[in-house]
Amino acid sequence: MRIAILTVSDGCFHGTRHDRSGEIVADWCSDRGHELVGRATVPDETQAIVPKLLRWVDDADVDVVITTGGTGFAPRDVTPEATRAVIEREAVGLAEALRRAGEAKTMHALLSRGVAGVRGGALIVNLPGSPAGVRDGLELLDRLAPHAVALARDQETEHRPGG
Repeated sequence: MRIAILTVSDGCFHGTRHDRSGEIVADWCSDRGHELVGRATVPDETQAIVPKLLRWVDDADVDVVITTGGTGFAPRDVTPEATRAVIEREAVGLAEALRRAGEAKTMHALLSRGVAGVRGGALIVNLPGSPAGVRDGLELLDRLAPHAVALARDQETEHRPGG
């Protein structure tokens, strides 16, 4: 898969915090042989998030965009709203499964407002900013992302012969 990583964090953008979550996603891509086709860090601002997501899914051949950060309750946590402005169809079940995967380890996972959805043939998934939350989310994406991308691209799958 061709994957892009968008870290949404004022601290990482301004260089006052290290982007551990983005590194975890990049390592995951490398370990699984996925092609990392884009990586960026933006502040917690809708006007920074939306154009980057649009550029990757509309202008590049990206299968999956994984965002980290900006999914909590803080006033500047706007990643879900920015993502909803970009996606064409929401994948509510995937977002709920991501929360459930984290809930097994900490009930704080239920405080993530992350969303997932499709635009064109690309899947966009919001993961929390915490490294543990990212790891939990990636475990689930290992199993679901390839099938989800095939469906979004109207390709043949084991459950959908002939595309």
